[in-house]
This record gives sequence, C-alpha cells and structure tokens, in this order.
Amino acid sequence: MGPQILSPLLAHYRRHKRDLPWRRTRDPYAIWVSEIMLQQTRVATVIPYWERWMARFPTVAALAEAPLDEVLAAWAGLGYYSRARNLHRGAQWVVANGGLPRGAAELRAVPGVGAYTAGAIASIAWGERAPLVDGNVARVLARVFAVEDDVKATAGQKRIWQLAGELMAALAPGDDPGELNQGLMELGATVCTPVAPTCLTCPVSGHCAARAAGRQDALPRLPARRREDELPVLAAVALWVERRGQVLVARRPAAGLYGGLWELPQGDDAEAAARAVGVRLTGETVALGEHRQTLSHRRLRVRLVRAAVRGAPAAAAGTYDAVKWVAITELAQLGVSSATAALARLAARPQPPLGKRPRSR
Repeated sequence: MGPQILSPLLAHYRRHKRDLPWRRTRDPYAIWVSEIMLQQTRVATVIPYWERWMARFPTVAALAEAPLDEVLAAWAGLGYYSRARNLHRGAQWVVANGGLPRGAAELRAVPGVGAYTAGAIASIAWGERAPLVDGNVARVLARVFAVEDDVKATAGQKRIWQLAGELMAALAPGDDPGELNQGLMELGATVCTPVAPTCLTCPVSGHCAARAAGRQDALPRLPARRREDELPVLAAVALWVERRGQVLVARRPAAGLYGGLWELPQGDDAEAAARAVGVRLTGETVALGEHRQTLSHRRLRVRLVRAAVRGAPAAAAGTYDAVKWVAITELAQLGVSSATAALARLAARPQPPLGKRPRSR
C-alpha cells in the first residue's frame, strides 16, 4: 500500500500546494526558522512573523549576534517562547562551530533541533532522504495505514516514524524528498484534517485503510484531552507602576514559564509583587481589571492594579533576573508575552476619576 500513495500524493502537492514564502527558498536557515515557528502555530499567523524575522535576522550569524531581548521581542505574540530561545542558542552554536552541519543526523547536534526539524531542513534544503513526523504527518499515516496505537505514545510514535521512513525509502530516484515531506504535511493541514476530513477530494483515499473501514474519524488514536475547567489555575497580581511616562518591568529567568521575557512585576498579591522587585507599596492600590488566558496546561488569572512604590527597584533572587523602567510607548518593543501586552492594554483604558475608582483588596 505504501508506494502506491507516492505518485498521487506528489502530484496533488505540486498542483495544490499553498504559496508560502519559505517554500520559495532552499536556504536551510530560512527553512529552520519556518519549521520552528510552525510548531503549534497556524500558517496564517506565522507568515508575517517569518517575513519580519528574516528581514531583521537575515542570516544565522545575524541571529547569533543579536541580544536575546531583541530576539524575544521579534517573537512576541507567537507563544511557546522556548522556541525563540532555542533558535537563538542554536544559531550561536552554529556560528561557534563553523556553520550549519550538513545532514539530518548531524543537525541533531544543534541545540533545539530534534528529529522532525532535522528531517525538514535536510529534505527540503538539500534533498536528503530524511523522513519527518509532525502532527499532520502522523494523522495522515495513521489513517492511511490504520495505525491503532496512540500516536503520541512510544509504540505509536515508533510505528509512524517507521512508516515515514519506508515511504521515503520507496521514493523514485527522480522525486524530491522535500516534496514528499511537504506533501504529507500539506495533506494533513488541508485535506486530512483532524475533524471531518474531506476524503472525497483526497488523492490517496483509494489507498486509505481507515477510509475503507469507515474509521477515518476514529483515527488517529490520541490521549484524552483535559477539559479546560480541569486545568489548574495560576492566579497572580501584577503591578502597574508609572513614573514620568515610564512603567516598571521585570525579566523572568531563562527557565520556566515565559522565561527571558519582560513583564509587569507579579506576585501572589500586590505586596509580594512589590517585594519581587525590591520596592514597597505606598498607599492603596487601584484595580484596573483582570486578564484571563488559557494555556496548554494551565489557566492564567492575572489581576492588574495601579500602585505607587518607594525604594530603588532591584531584582529579587529567584523571581526575576533584571528590573528596569521603560517608556510606556516602548513597552511593546520589548520581549513580552501576550498576557503582558493584554495587561498593558488594560492600563491604557480610560480610568474613572480617582475618587470613584474601585479599590483593590
């Protein structure tokens, strides 16, 4: 069954592939950036980020030389910020080691480059017969070959990678390995979708075991997802401390949630948030609103308060690694999370007269 899908799959990709900017280049660095950005992020969201990134950091050397703050600022809004930190760390490794290694196996030495990314770079940039598996590919192969294992469990992953490797090995000498990998990903993204796949327009539906058995909606098998109301809540209070057109911000340590990003000082309560940046509150705080956001494994509930403080700001060990005043108009140019950007918008809303503002407790 495997080799029979190659010809219709490749023909479908060549005829119907989306015109995406990173598909117009064989530059391995540009492909690397696109693949990292595309992880857990929609194509439409990635396109403007990729174009701005390549204009700002056109080479791996330019990325390696850039300060991490600048890199995170360029990434701001894409989420999963460890991807940006890993790209930056990987670029520095590449420069220090004389260039990007040639070959999928060799690419695995680059920090942040796993089997999927290595396969994407090697096959698309250099035409190497290197398979890859992402969520789209896993879904296509699980349906075509009726894989009953959970595709995120060890046995299921092993089987899917095996199938991807067998397809790559069966590719005709004149065919492009990069087109095969992109064709599988494209099929999963546009036809063999997670819900209601359009089997009638699928080029390989005649060779699909799940379709033949009427089980295309039952595969792939995935672990049960937790409902949103089952996710733990991370509650905090953030301080808006303003001084002569500037606002006080603090940078999280590199490890952990929002690592390396700047944010408004936060803590379990307003006093704790102030202690985290070495200052003390003076007077009452004023409630400005609350930001709510659901992440992959938790729910954020951040209450924003306006506060006045005394003392010289300084990072408290273990909470933040830097503190500074930044012009309010320049806050968006820092590496900040979408949560911090939302809090800044709350602070910018017109406020009632001071005597009528709700007091924070």
